[in-house]
Amino acid sequence: MNDSPDRPIVGDPEGAERSVAALRTDPERLRQTRRLLPRDGETVALDRLAILASRLLGTSAAQVWLLDDVPVIAGASGPAEGAVGEVSPLNELCTVTATGGGPLVLPDAPADPRVRELPSVRSGTVGSYLGMPLAGNGGTTIGVFCVFDPEPRDWSDSEVATLRQLAVSVVTELELSALVREYENDRIRWGLAIDAAGIGTFDWDLVGGRLSWDDRVLAMFGYDGDTFDQSIAAFTARLHPDDRARVADILQNCITTCGEYDAEYRVVRPDGETRWVQARGRAVAGEDGTAVRLLGAALDTTAVRAGETRVTRVLEAMPAGFYSLDRDWRFTHVNAEAERLLGTRREELLGRVLWKAFPAALNSIFEESFRTAVRTGLPVSFDAYYPAPLDGWYELRAWPSPDGLSVYFLEVTERRRVQVQAERSARRLALLAQVSAEMAGTLDARRATGRLPSVVVPALADFCIVTLMDPDGRPRDIASGHADPAARPLLERYSAVRMDALPATSPVGRALATGEAVRARGAAIGELMNPGEARELFALLAPESVAVLPLRGRGRTLGLLTLYFGVGRAIEAEDLATAQDVADRAGLALDNARLYSAQQQLAEGLQRSLLTEPPEPDHAEVAVRYVPAAEAARVGGDWYDAFMQPGGSTMLVIGDVVGHDTEAAAAMGQLRGLLRGIATYSDAGPAEVLRGLDSSMTILRTNTLATAAVARFEQTPDELDRGVTRMRWANAGHLPPLVINPDGSLAELASWRGDLLLGVDPDVRRRESVVSLDRGSTVLLYTDGLIERRDADLDQGIVRLRDALIELADRPLDELLDELLERLVDGRPEDDVALVAIRLHRQDRPRPAEAGPTEVPPTVPPERRPA
Repeated sequence: MNDSPDRPIVGDPEGAERSVAALRTDPERLRQTRRLLPRDGETVALDRLAILASRLLGTSAAQVWLLDDVPVIAGASGPAEGAVGEVSPLNELCTVTATGGGPLVLPDAPADPRVRELPSVRSGTVGSYLGMPLAGNGGTTIGVFCVFDPEPRDWSDSEVATLRQLAVSVVTELELSALVREYENDRIRWGLAIDAAGIGTFDWDLVGGRLSWDDRVLAMFGYDGDTFDQSIAAFTARLHPDDRARVADILQNCITTCGEYDAEYRVVRPDGETRWVQARGRAVAGEDGTAVRLLGAALDTTAVRAGETRVTRVLEAMPAGFYSLDRDWRFTHVNAEAERLLGTRREELLGRVLWKAFPAALNSIFEESFRTAVRTGLPVSFDAYYPAPLDGWYELRAWPSPDGLSVYFLEVTERRRVQVQAERSARRLALLAQVSAEMAGTLDARRATGRLPSVVVPALADFCIVTLMDPDGRPRDIASGHADPAARPLLERYSAVRMDALPATSPVGRALATGEAVRARGAAIGELMNPGEARELFALLAPESVAVLPLRGRGRTLGLLTLYFGVGRAIEAEDLATAQDVADRAGLALDNARLYSAQQQLAEGLQRSLLTEPPEPDHAEVAVRYVPAAEAARVGGDWYDAFMQPGGSTMLVIGDVVGHDTEAAAAMGQLRGLLRGIATYSDAGPAEVLRGLDSSMTILRTNTLATAAVARFEQTPDELDRGVTRMRWANAGHLPPLVINPDGSLAELASWRGDLLLGVDPDVRRRESVVSLDRGSTVLLYTDGLIERRDADLDQGIVRLRDALIELADRPLDELLDELLERLVDGRPEDDVALVAIRLHRQDRPRPAEAGPTEVPPTVPPERRPA
């Protein structure tokens, strides 16, 4: 349901200004609003109605506004703008609603041109809004009752009708509070009048017949000193005709018994006005014991009576039940709505004891709460169910008074039903969210599926068994769960042996064959089972009914979720639908894991096939490592390489293609092959090799970016004699090598700056750096996956790497690389990692054992081959 889009709200600024001005200057509206403005302690009921509106309509906030000179919040619930009693300028949605002449329905306030410029809409506080004018006497708009959310949403006709009914309750509550307040004010004024001698007196001489009144009593009856003849006839003449006989009887009884006189009656004055008078007195006896005088006082109680009448009218008009009890728990007032809700006429209730009229209230929350209110003097509020014949849920508010207890109540059976349904839906959504979280939280879907029993039992069934298909297509029970801990060992044993005992025609076999859910009676399943242990265990478990739900993937059944229901627990259609949703989510997760695993294994196998074993050059040891990422895409573009050039120099390469997918892995293989071909054919140095690779990438249009570092280890005869090796290296946007000196310290390379990435500009000038290394030195080239973490930057990662290298410097090379991976990435990196390292051993003859076997290409000249 939508408000008419043609009715201007804020699109007509002049019209809006006129409407606001009219609200501010309307004296009748101001009079009614100020009369109804709640005082301290009177907003609790309005807050409860706001909370009720939020619950029934499913919103985060609700507010009751009264339109004084500026809007005043009289009741609220939720994180609303402003607190109860706060005053804000009259320029917001409450003003728009009040001037609109009807409900204001805004499903999507930010998209509605009529209101989207209002501050509360622009700030994001109001995304959807439903407002209902509060109508006072004569239909005068005195305020607004509204609900709203920060997110857009649709409003149904039933929701608008619900808010309209609640708005009536708000006005009724305001009117009741005002009348009670006025009634109390009248009583206070009455007391002040008494204190100020505002009570009139009378003296009736029963012997002479002379009746004397003071001026106050004369005024009450509409007489003055000239018109009152001081006779009892003058008194009787002004009594209301319906009260004369009753008052005469009371007077005669007082005179006869020489006792008390107490009467309240109506007086009809000459101008036609009817006033209520309360009179009290005492007869005075003469010497013979008979009454000779009647002395007393009288008070005009018209105002008190009028207030009580108005309260009674409000109580009768309320859309809620109301009854009052005296201190003996007898009904003293029952309004029309209470008659309807209680199914009993008020004439049958008035004077009866509550516990006898409604015996089921004894020893229940009704009796406990009512007696607590009377004992403590504090009001109580509670929801309770009363059995047949009422058979309904009620929301009650009871507050004690000197006369007994007053009770205000609503039937909330339908609301309770909706609330229970909403709670069930919330539990269903929470359960599905838990299943989704379990499945999404790990790549091991089979293990996550094994946790399903803890999710569905006992929420959806008394016990269950989860079955998955083996790689060879055979079903196997992998998990079970029972609501009764004592029965769990029995169920575990049954799940271990049941498959061999179930024929193909069993519900399990039919669900696997058809991929559809199958329901059956427990007794029927027991009859199908082959005699033996499984059948005996099934009889001990004694399910009354069974539902077998397939775990469906893409075009295949990957397993089963078998639910068992004990005696007295029916298979609810909603629970079964939820269970099937759980099974479908688990099946899809299993299928996704299967497809992902196949793809990952294929891509990782491709990548590993491109990363070959390193050579073992003269008096040097080379070690390599590659570890794929632990999560998400497990392959990427990281690579290493180590080979010997035609001139006998050893060259190490480390690189990283931008991206983390199979395309990155394919591009890595292409670049690695190009670089190796350029280096092994040309015998060029690192800078020239990178320049040639960059040029080839441009010519071949590889359309990829990559970083790389190339280091060549070379030696002249003089350097051979001195035991020194030169490392010549070039860097295309990659991290620099790290060098461990023979004494275990880290060498500080000269200031370096990485050149431009590969694939950006083939004409960029590439530079080389040269450093001399002593025998026994170790050089490490690595990709950023070794030092990257989500919670730290690269600089911190490099510091961790340097510290680890210093500590591990004396370890054998293979052990050093393995320990680095364990310490820095726990063996499970967030990104893939490639490492290549070389350790320069002493150049003794024969070749030292720690240098390992000799493996060099046949193109290396004989004079450069190791001994």
